[in-house]
Amino acid sequence: MPGTADPTDRPIGYWLKHLHNLLEACFEEALADLGVRRRQWQALNTLAAGPCTPADLALALAPFWPDAAAGVDDLLHGPDGLLPRGWAEPAGAGAVALTADGRRLHGEVHGRVARLRAASLAGLTSEQYAGTVRVLAAMAANLEDPAPAVA
Repeated sequence: MPGTADPTDRPIGYWLKHLHNLLEACFEEALADLGVRRRQWQALNTLAAGPCTPADLALALAPFWPDAAAGVDDLLHGPDGLLPRGWAEPAGAGAVALTADGRRLHGEVHGRVARLRAASLAGLTSEQYAGTVRVLAAMAANLEDPAPAVA
C-alpha cells in the first residue's frame, strides 16, 4: 500500500470507504456486460427468495439504496419507464416475482457475485470475517445509542 506500511496508520473510516468504492467498481465491472448494476443485483437476489410487494422490496433494499422505490420501478420497467425490462412481473396480491428471464439472469449474476465475494475474502478465515462483522456491528450499535458518549 503506497504511503503507509501499517494499515492501522489509517482510520477505520478510510478503510470502510475504500472497501466500499472497490466493491462498487468490482461489481460494475463484473456485471456491466449483463446490463445489471449492484443495486439491481440486490433486488434480483431478494426476489429470488420469493415474490414480494414493491414496497416490501424497497424496504428490504433501503439500507443499501436510498431511492429503492425508484430502483424497484427500474427493475420492472426499462430505462425509459415504458418498455418492460422482463426481469420481474406482477405475481398477484400486489406482489412481484422474477420471470423466467429474471431467474436465468439471477443465476448468471449469482455465479459472478460468488466469485467476487471469494476474491474479496481470499486469505481470510470464516472466523476472521465473522469477527470483523461483529466488530462493525458493535461499533454501529454504539453510535446508534440515543445518547452516545461523545463530548
